[in-house]
Order: sequence, then structure tokens, then C-alpha cells
Amino acid sequence: MAKKGKSAAGARLRLDKLLSNMGYGTRSEIKRAVKQGVVTVDGKVVKDSGMQIQPSEQQVAYAGETVVYRDVIYLMMHKPPGVVSATEDSRDETVIDLLETDDQVLSPFPVGRLDKDTEGLLLLTNDGQLAHDLLSPKKHVPKTYIAKIHGSQPVSLNDKKQFEEGVELDDGYVTLPAQLVVDSAELLGEIYECWITITIHEGKFHQIKRMFQAVGKQVVYLKRVSMGPLKLDESLPIGSYRELTEDELELLRAHKN
Repeated sequence: MAKKGKSAAGARLRLDKLLSNMGYGTRSEIKRAVKQGVVTVDGKVVKDSGMQIQPSEQQVAYAGETVVYRDVIYLMMHKPPGVVSATEDSRDETVIDLLETDDQVLSPFPVGRLDKDTEGLLLLTNDGQLAHDLLSPKKHVPKTYIAKIHGSQPVSLNDKKQFEEGVELDDGYVTLPAQLVVDSAELLGEIYECWITITIHEGKFHQIKRMFQAVGKQVVYLKRVSMGPLKLDESLPIGSYRELTEDELELLRAHKN
């Protein structure tokens, strides 16, 4: 079965680099495999691991398995709570740990972060330029969340107005205007439980939690459902991921310009 991926056009690559990029082993391991006749190019056994390959035009196989080369990756993950948005962590499981080996080998990283206890949409890629454009403070890319809020009072029109004007956080920072919609409110004993939808245009540390703290309320559940034009695929089970469709990728590329 061929390793999944997209064909990559462009510059020529050394055969050993192509194979190591796709996770077939280290350069030295691949060199041995080539000498043993394990690798073919366009159906012919090759013995030079340093030969130049045009990935978009030549067919490479390793032990009979077609190598479908790609050098960029774009993944949508439904991040579960309890997992950190990092490439590595000495204590906690990371979003990279949730990826298959074939995808890890391309060294994707999370674009932005979700708090450890927050779930929802997370984009992972190794496209540094796209990530930079989406995270640039100058772009103010909107991010929408749904949240469950507890408080002695329900989320109110006054809260909505404060969020639209900017909320002063505990460190004195005043947030950019945010859009707040109350979807439901229910009194449970002495606590109001409200479900809300909020859109922010920046990404300060624990920002939404701190915004609600500033108006005397507590976020008890938080889920990101969109980032710019990219919306969470609600059919994607929590903890799983998939590659972006071409349409989703084009929307992101268009949005960053």
C-alpha cells in the first residue's frame, strides 16, 4: 500500500533525502537498502542513493511499495481536552503524539494553540508561511468558540456590550472587540448556566477564560469551531484528524492575502 500523500512538483531531490523525508529510514539505512536492490526508480533497480529525482515525474518504489512524495502537509484536528498544543512536552501528551508516523515524519506543528483543557479545531502544518500569515497580529484572524458559562448572574446584554468595547484583563490589557451571542440560559440551583458563542480576533493566553473572569463569570467548557474561513468538520470524532480538502486550503490561502 502506498504511503498517503500528495505529489510534490518542483526542485529535484536526492533519492536518499526523498526516502528519508517520507519516513523510510535514516540516510545510512536507505543507502544500505539501495545497495541491496530494494529501491526502484521508474521500475528499474538503482544502486546510487545520491541520484537526483524529480518527484513529480518519476516513480519511486521501496520494496515494491510506491512512494507518493509530499513535502507539505495540512491537517485539521478535532483536539481533545487533556492534550497540549505543542510539538513536544516532557509531561503531557501532545497533539503530535496523536498523528500517524507517516504524518509525523513531515514535522507538522500546531498553528496557534488551544489550552490543554480546550477542545476543537486545530490546524497543523509544516507550511511556515501560511502559519505566519494566519497568526500575524496584523491580520486579526477571527476565531469562534462555543462555551458553557457559569455565574451567579446570566450572561447579559451588558456583558455583550463590554465584549464589543473590549474587556480589561487581569494584567491591564484591553482586548480587541469581540462578538458575543447568548445561545441559552438556565438557572441550575443558585448558578446560571449559559451557552454562548464568541468570536475573538487575537489569541492572548487563556483569553476567553480571562474575559469572562473580568465580568464575574467562569468558563467551564470551551470548544473552538472555526479559525478564519476554516470550520471544524463536526463529523470528525474528537481526537482524530484528516487532511484539509483542496477547497479548504484554497479558502485559507485566499484569506491570508
